Amino acid sequence: MLRSAPKFYEVAKRIIEITDGAVVVAHNAKFDNRILTTEFDRLGYEFNKNTLCTVELSKELIPDMPSYSLGKLVRSLGIPITDRHRAQGDAKATVELFKMLLQKDLNKEIIQASVRKDPKRQLDTKLLDLIAEAPSETGVYYMHNEAGEIIYIGKSKNIKKRLTQHFTSDNRKSKRIQLEVSAISHELTGNELIALLKECEEIKRKKPKYNRALRRTLFQYQLGSFEDENGYINLKIEKADAKKKAITTFSNHQQAKSSLFSITEKYNLCQKLTGLYKTQSHCFNYTVKDCEGACIKEESAKDYNIRVQLFLDEYSYANQHMLVIDRGRDVDERSVILIENGVYKGFGFYNLNYQITNPDILKSIITPMSNNRDVQHIIQTYLKKRRVLKVIPLAPEPSN
Repeated sequence: MLRSAPKFYEVAKRIIEITDGAVVVAHNAKFDNRILTTEFDRLGYEFNKNTLCTVELSKELIPDMPSYSLGKLVRSLGIPITDRHRAQGDAKATVELFKMLLQKDLNKEIIQASVRKDPKRQLDTKLLDLIAEAPSETGVYYMHNEAGEIIYIGKSKNIKKRLTQHFTSDNRKSKRIQLEVSAISHELTGNELIALLKECEEIKRKKPKYNRALRRTLFQYQLGSFEDENGYINLKIEKADAKKKAITTFSNHQQAKSSLFSITEKYNLCQKLTGLYKTQSHCFNYTVKDCEGACIKEESAKDYNIRVQLFLDEYSYANQHMLVIDRGRDVDERSVILIENGVYKGFGFYNLNYQITNPDILKSIITPMSNNRDVQHIIQTYLKKRRVLKVIPLAPEPSN
């Protein structure tokens, strides 16, 4: 959506014109105002406006609401909203919410008290310099303290934009980072998949103090398969175990169960054989004619297993050997990821001028990386949802 959008400096003059003598009204106005002032600071212009926050006003004038997020609040109040999370839709909803708040504040005391300058609007010069030096490209970034130690690692499709979000955020972790950060280093990756893999590897290896959540394995459950005594392939949700071959992984049991219901429906599988319906006889779906009867051996194992295999082929690369080719760090470069015997081996880059098409040569430029449940989940999910330039199948490697 932003590919053809104008740059900030191209619209800055118009923003100044339309906000002249006006109060900036926004849902969480402090954040929006900081974004505006940060961008204007980079242009050398002091953008100094009074602000009014509809979150704070709503808490004062409409207390005890279950949530004060814009979407949930306007729904609770019966305010229609279209194009949620788009600038125009959210702005229109905020206008309608503000009108309602104006009506409720009969004495205008709260609104008068709420219009104020944000005392924390100025970003530290140090943070502005760090943002200015960052690239607007895809990669992994490292935040260092004065001693040079890495305190946070992140990835983004636009590093400059992500740092702006870090340095304008009001949450507790961001404030601590803003105080401690002294320098930013980065590594461009050219595409988001390698950025995700690099971020995961680096966090587990370097264990930065502000990346606690990603230090441990994110995916606690996995989907496995086994063949029962009657020859039917069964699916089973189980605790993630590196010693067991996983079809795919999940962050929690509820996510695993929900996904398995969808898989069962999509491939017309039996709820008994996917572990979703505990019974000694037929499953519930057989009762409503949504199961072919594998649960009571009415459908042959051969016919049933064909559909299970379709699912396995789509969802798992456990028995696949492939190179994943995608964009590199510039137009003359490509990236390559190696999957061998179902194991993620690492990634590398090569120049298009060399016209490297031999898989053996491509494999020689791979930087070895760790294989774990998290990176397998990242690759599987990415390949299912997003497009890469090319996937090159490889001949299976002989097992040791």
